[in-house]
Amino acid sequence: MSRDGLLPRSAISQGQPQTRRVRAYCVAEQFHLPTVVKILQARGFQIDPRRTRLYPQVVHVEFSRSTWARTHNGNASSGPHDNGDTFIFPSGTVVAWNVPEGFASTLVESILEPAARGPHFDQIETEDLDYIEDDTKEYCTIKGDTIVVGTNAPMSGQTGEPKAGPRDRLTQGDEKPTESGALKDSKANEVLVKIAFSSGLARSTKLAVLETLLSNYFESTRSIPTLLSKGSRLPYTRSFILRKTGQLLSLRAQLNLYSELTDSLPDIFWDSRHELGLEGYYEQVGRALDVGIRIKVLNTKMDYAQEIASVLRERLSEKHGLTLEWMIIVLIAVEVAFEVLRLVKERNGQSELRRSTTEGE
Repeated sequence: MSRDGLLPRSAISQGQPQTRRVRAYCVAEQFHLPTVVKILQARGFQIDPRRTRLYPQVVHVEFSRSTWARTHNGNASSGPHDNGDTFIFPSGTVVAWNVPEGFASTLVESILEPAARGPHFDQIETEDLDYIEDDTKEYCTIKGDTIVVGTNAPMSGQTGEPKAGPRDRLTQGDEKPTESGALKDSKANEVLVKIAFSSGLARSTKLAVLETLLSNYFESTRSIPTLLSKGSRLPYTRSFILRKTGQLLSLRAQLNLYSELTDSLPDIFWDSRHELGLEGYYEQVGRALDVGIRIKVLNTKMDYAQEIASVLRERLSEKHGLTLEWMIIVLIAVEVAFEVLRLVKERNGQSELRRSTTEGE
């Protein structure tokens, strides 16, 4: 296999599923998907070509030899031998299936940069898995570190008219829904399955970002327990303590409040076709990558970090209280000094008055 995660043409054999690569990138806190759509359309990409109708939960584009040619000065000979899929999620993650690593890196670091909110290109988190498309299987699963996408599954129908919305205006594909609402292109089901697996991979990479941030937090506060055990004074300023408290609150909010990391079922699956069982594939990725365990460990570490932050806040409160006490002492001392000075002046005045009275007699 090449560095791009793609097999060379000589490795393609008849009847044997080929191992390809799926890689997830987390490069920002969020992606502004309307901006993502504008950027990709300006570069000639077709948005949601299989009419999954899952925008704005995800943006899907296909990667082909013509795409490679447009980005490599018309040279398609060195490109992939078949198509790939790329999924962009609003959580700041991109998942690329069978896409050359060079192009995927360019996409997430350069092309999509204007759509990134809170980018962290210096700390890009990635997650890699192998996958195969097996036309002899009627199911999809994960075996070890390999995703098996069964492409022999019969087409599942969908009753009812599809809902109209923003995603319909973005779709430029030629496939049309049947009268029952089902898609003629069986490739659509495969794309939906990939979206489910991709959502799980995106969740894992997003979690990895928080794990890295928490590790950096511990690195910056690692000397505090040692100083406390020695009874030493904590040499930290008010600004440092407030900054660390804010960082921890932000991390906890990102894990438990502002993302779908802890949700049992993300919103994207409520808009998908239930008969496909996509939520099962999402859960398989979570189990394979130990997402549930990692979330529990992360929360446990945050509890410990919260204890450190509490110590810092207590130290800040203690220092502030001590400062106030010294200010009160100084004010009392100044008041006493003024009172003593007043008494001295008053006594001196009385002495001079008596002296002058005595001299006048």
